[in-house]
Amino acid sequence: MSTDPRVSLEALTSALQEHLAAATNKRGDDDPALEHAYYALADAFEAYEDTLYEATGEVTPLDIFEDDDDEDDDEDDFESFDDDEDDFDEIEIDGVDESDD
Repeated sequence: MSTDPRVSLEALTSALQEHLAAATNKRGDDDPALEHAYYALADAFEAYEDTLYEATGEVTPLDIFEDDDDEDDDEDDFESFDDDEDDFDEIEIDGVDESDD
């Protein structure tokens, strides 16, 4: 890996341009060219971040979004919901308090 962050920055800039081109020319939601550009951009960003840190000890304020387990997390949230009726004793509608007294 190059220790000059300028080289990695150029690769990142190129990956951004390729991603833009793929996004503007995509042929459906599952376009393999766009998917390839997406992952190439993520890889180029990680390489730049690593090289920048090695050379300067600094990082960017950016993170790579990973959605591999998002669906599993959502399901876990619903499963952990306690459907206890006591939680719904008081209902306020338009400023009127209707309690189950």
